[in-house]
Parts: sequence; structure tokens; C-alpha cells
Amino acid sequence: MKQAFPVYQVDAFTNEVFGGNPAAVCPLDSWLADDLMQKIAAENNLSETAFFVPGKEGYHLRWFTPTHEVDLCGHATLATAHVIATELVRGTSEITFETRSGVLRVSCESDGYTLDFPARPPVDFADDGLVAAAIGVQPLSVLKSTKMLAVLADEDQVLAVAPDLVKVMALPSDGLIVTAPGKKHDFVSRYFAPHCGIPEDPVTGSAHVTLTPYWSKRLGKKEMFARQVSQRGGELWVKDCGDRVLMRGAAVLYLKGFFYI
Repeated sequence: MKQAFPVYQVDAFTNEVFGGNPAAVCPLDSWLADDLMQKIAAENNLSETAFFVPGKEGYHLRWFTPTHEVDLCGHATLATAHVIATELVRGTSEITFETRSGVLRVSCESDGYTLDFPARPPVDFADDGLVAAAIGVQPLSVLKSTKMLAVLADEDQVLAVAPDLVKVMALPSDGLIVTAPGKKHDFVSRYFAPHCGIPEDPVTGSAHVTLTPYWSKRLGKKEMFARQVSQRGGELWVKDCGDRVLMRGAAVLYLKGFFYI
């Protein structure tokens, strides 16, 4: 007989359904086999599916794209916190997650959530023109952390980027961020990750652990308001705390139900 498992879909970094970045959230009593969780994530076909199990102090959390497991994901962490705080343990004020990137904490408030993540500041990188070839425009500068970062002149350039995803996939990095000063925000960005089954991610917390230290240094500001200008779009309030980055955003439940295996 097939077993039923609960599943939620949450739009993260937005106050409205159909905005932000959708993530599937799957609470478990114990881990399923890795290959089964990967199949479930592929079946969900969202940029991330989060699985979590109870731990001694909080929860153990893992994230899967449609093609493989990743070591850090912001929007699916936010989505998971939203499910816990509003559906499973209502009134929770702080949630601790054990992950492949260490301990991540989420503060829960009535109007949103604050994620405490490790900073991944970028450094200058000699890309030999690979990024320009991939996006069709010459960046002002190229930097690299785990992800490649291309700095463009303005928001309009970021919006106009139509990348060659085959060339993006060939870059020696975990995807490509393009960024520039914003018109109404401190900075804007887009993120392309075809190597893990995500041509363009709608809103990416893990990109902002690299964007935040870069723009903090460039703008001389610790706290900033950012927007990822994908088609769905989403907003984040970020803070540079040295070796940590705080990201604040809202989330909204889209659906809940069961999958059967």
C-alpha cells in the first residue's frame, strides 16, 4: 500500500501568491532514500524542494533542485520556516536548522522572517571573456565566490540580459548572478543556474550571501533593500554582518496536500 506524505508549496520573498520563488516543503519523520527524494524534487519541478526531519535542537534540512542536492538555499529555507511557524508549530519565534552549510537560524515575526546565513563574499576573477560571451554584454567587473558575479552598469542592462544558457553552464561556478544599482532599490539582480535544472531562478537567497557583502562594500551601507528582477520578482531586506548575512522577507502558502509513494 502506498504511503501518504504531506507536502506544501510556498511562495517565498513575496507577500502575494504567484510572486517570489515557489518551493515545495516536505516534512518527514525520518529521511527517505536520497534517490527517492531526488525523484520527488524532479516530479515537483520547482527550483527547490525542501525536506526536513526533527532534530535534537530544531530540524535537519536538505534541499534538492530537479537534478541534484544543493548545499545552501534561501527561499526554500524561508518556505520551510513559514510552514513550521504557520502550520505545524504555530507561534514559533525562532527555528534552528542543521544543514550542509552549518547551523541556519530563522526568526519568525508576524510580518516576515529573518534568515541568518553564512556570508560568501566574492573576489575579483579573471574570466577571460567567458561571462561577456555568455550574456552578450561586457560587465564592468567579474567576481567569483561559489557563484560567478557579473556587475553591469544599470538596472536596464540587467533586465535586458538574455543569456546563452549553454555558455552559462560551462562557467566554472555554481551559476551566474548579474547585478547593478537599482532605480528604486539599492541593487537589483538576476540568477541563472542551468547546471542544476534552473534556467533562471525567480528569487535566490543563496545569491544574496554574495551580493550583500559586495554591495555593502561598494555602497558603504550595512543594511540594504534589494530586488531580484526576474519575471516573478521578489524583494529582500539584507544586512551585512561580516561573516554572516541577514535576509528578511515574507512568504505565503499556495497549496498543501499529500504525495503518495
